[in-house]
Amino acid sequence: MSLFSQLKRRAQQGRPVRVGLIGAGKFGSMYLSQAPRTPGIHLVAVADLSPDRARGSLRRVGWDEARFTAAGMEDAARAGTTFVTDDADAMIASPHVDIVIDATGSPAAGIHHALLACEHRKHIVMVNVEADVLAGPLLARRAAEAGIVYSMASGDQPALIAELVDWARTIGLEVICAGKGTKYLPAYHASTPDTVWGHYGFSEEQVAGGDFNAQMFNSFLDGTKSALEMAAVANACGLTPPLDGLAFPACGVDDLPSLLRPVADGGILANRGTVEVISSLERDTRPVFRDLRWGVYAVFEAPSRYVQDCFAQYGLKTDSTGRYAATYKPYHLIGLELGISVASIACRGEATGDTTEWRGDVAATAKRALRAGERLDGEGGFTVYGKLMPATDALRQDALPIGLAHNMVLKNDVPAGRAVRWSDVAYDADSEAIRVRREMEALFRGELGLAEPARKVA
Repeated sequence: MSLFSQLKRRAQQGRPVRVGLIGAGKFGSMYLSQAPRTPGIHLVAVADLSPDRARGSLRRVGWDEARFTAAGMEDAARAGTTFVTDDADAMIASPHVDIVIDATGSPAAGIHHALLACEHRKHIVMVNVEADVLAGPLLARRAAEAGIVYSMASGDQPALIAELVDWARTIGLEVICAGKGTKYLPAYHASTPDTVWGHYGFSEEQVAGGDFNAQMFNSFLDGTKSALEMAAVANACGLTPPLDGLAFPACGVDDLPSLLRPVADGGILANRGTVEVISSLERDTRPVFRDLRWGVYAVFEAPSRYVQDCFAQYGLKTDSTGRYAATYKPYHLIGLELGISVASIACRGEATGDTTEWRGDVAATAKRALRAGERLDGEGGFTVYGKLMPATDALRQDALPIGLAHNMVLKNDVPAGRAVRWSDVAYDADSEAIRVRREMEALFRGELGLAEPARKVA
């Protein structure tokens, strides 16, 4: 039975899926716009650090005021309305919520909410790719132990890529490369919140009229978000990150099978089964023909001459050998598609992409020469960007993950382009997020047989 049919049945039976959303920013607002239009869904509560901001989001996406005036979660559950609160912990603990969506974008908050979801046995949709890359491999294990579903968010590119990879593998095709498109030039790695809108081409009026955050949008531009998303894909799909970070080759959809194939066959890939992000701009800033800026793709290989002939017979665009072909989805609608994750968990007990191992990590990398005493300002800021690398390399280098590179003070100078190391920063070892991350590092270091990195004696 289709998800929509199952949701309609739940609505008819008076047992809707009870959802709690944390974070009413852009992604959360897009989901809010669709939740009332979907049968069998009851958004019991919206938690945000600013309830007034959450109410403003509800109004902006078209909610009638009477739908979100509940005095509490019990009142909302009984009346079929929505409670707006600043207490996410209480919402997760509530018996009136079945599925929790973390759309905060804060790595520390995401880890905290996921651990609480495990404690209270609530399924969780982790929109928060920052938290997923920082500690997802450990959180996924905790969720499995608790008997809950820990899921990527449909509509966001990692989940859509995972869907393409799963499709290819399920029908017997080897995935050679998978990833997404974006707008990229090498100079973007140095972009800051002061320069971001010029790179996007947004006017002051557009920025003033929307729910835009300069540092968040800069993380999309400077390579950090792409690195995070490809690390999440690597961890969910068992793919391998490039050894020296993402290359961001300029590539249109017609050239996917020719460019993203092994070097030995005329492509650019050092390894099979990898991730990569393609740019919608040539290096001289000319637009790429038939770019995939908003979409996702997977490149796969015909396992036999017969399948190769089938590719040709059914019109697949292939490389010159006919062996490599690609499929792609030209757009993603982020929060507008999030209901697929909610329905999949509630109706099928299945995640829409889930972390299975630790293969990719994202290291905080200096945008410029940094000096001891400077304070790091995190993802999309002025000091560091996130660089994708294999998790084993991150462990060997003792690299500081980008998800923790906020408000830490440097103890040492860090040259431009080098990963910041744990030994370069002062940090609070008792912080929940740091504790969980260090626990994950120790666990996987042991499983992978890696030695502890040498540390300088103060």
